[in-house]
Amino acid sequence: MRILQVYNQYRSLFGGEEIVVLKIAELVKKNGGAARLALRSSRGLDRSLGGKAKAFLSGIYNPFSFQEIAEILDEFSPDLVHVHNLNPLYSPSILVGLRRVGLPVVMTVHNHFHTCPTADHLHAGVVCERCVGGREIHCVLQNCRGNIFESAAYASRSFIARALRLYVDNVTLVIALNEFARKRLSMAGFDPKRVAVIPNMVDLPPSPADSSRGSYAVFSGRMCIEKGVYDLLQAASLASEVEIRMLGSGAVIDELKRRAPHNVRFMGQVEHHRVQDALRGARFLVFPSIWFEGCPLALLEAMAHGIPVIASRIGGIPELVEEGVTGLLFEPGNVTELAQKMTELWNDPQRCARMGMRARRRAEIDHSEQVFWRRLEAAYDTALRWSD
Repeated sequence: MRILQVYNQYRSLFGGEEIVVLKIAELVKKNGGAARLALRSSRGLDRSLGGKAKAFLSGIYNPFSFQEIAEILDEFSPDLVHVHNLNPLYSPSILVGLRRVGLPVVMTVHNHFHTCPTADHLHAGVVCERCVGGREIHCVLQNCRGNIFESAAYASRSFIARALRLYVDNVTLVIALNEFARKRLSMAGFDPKRVAVIPNMVDLPPSPADSSRGSYAVFSGRMCIEKGVYDLLQAASLASEVEIRMLGSGAVIDELKRRAPHNVRFMGQVEHHRVQDALRGARFLVFPSIWFEGCPLALLEAMAHGIPVIASRIGGIPELVEEGVTGLLFEPGNVTELAQKMTELWNDPQRCARMGMRARRRAEIDHSEQVFWRRLEAAYDTALRWSD
């Protein structure tokens, strides 16, 4: 099987979506296929007004993008094209072109772009669903990007894609990361019969850690509002006996350092092997997101190492963390409940160990490389069959 992936790299570094794209290419090759990646990056985009206007127009419909893809098609001759993020440099124009040449298209949806112009369903740090169902104007009225030009651009891009059915009519099969996302895609007009649920995979270390011996709790991820980091700091001040190590960096890290109580340590952006070492020394992972999470790799990595998770009950997280079995759940934004859950697990290391072992088993059953490939290959086969 010959698979071409198409991906517009985000401006931010260290994203889970990019890791998934690269892992898929590895798996295709590992299982006897050929893989190629068509990549454009947003990291060097001109941030001037003119540059933003160019990106805006490109994101709506870039008629020149398919020329690049067509050259790759002639050279590589893929059986199927697997697309991920297309904005702003590719745009859904390539989907129209691929349909015209008769190639099946599989699209993995990693965020909520199809029901929210800014893709995160957050406004002023609170979940917002005002744009769902064709009401993108609220993105402008609320100035969701903090810049009226950008807010209008995002709203227009979403409106045109929805009104012209650029995604709905030109994708053969859609991959959602969980059942929560599958239902959201149905709200956006996608045929539920053409949506497959394939959670992300995670590398399994040879053996799990003993979380009962962990000497701290850990947070791993971007330091940004949607990850619930401000809530975590407040909860840490209430659960002062729990040492928390924060792995990662992001836009608000300097402010977080100023606000942090004495029991929070910032480790910075560390290499992947050091993240794994930090997980293996932890008693539990804290994952306090306030947005509709998909299938976060940070959470899966903790489970793979046999580390239980305390996470917010939002988005796809409850499909990953089973309450009282592989971890504990709390209502997003409820700082007191989060602090109580952290104290509860911190004072019961043997319970941490039991939950950790069950989390590891869950990772083996649902998120191993073999399971992921079996599901992905079945999705590819289905898309090929439907295109005949």
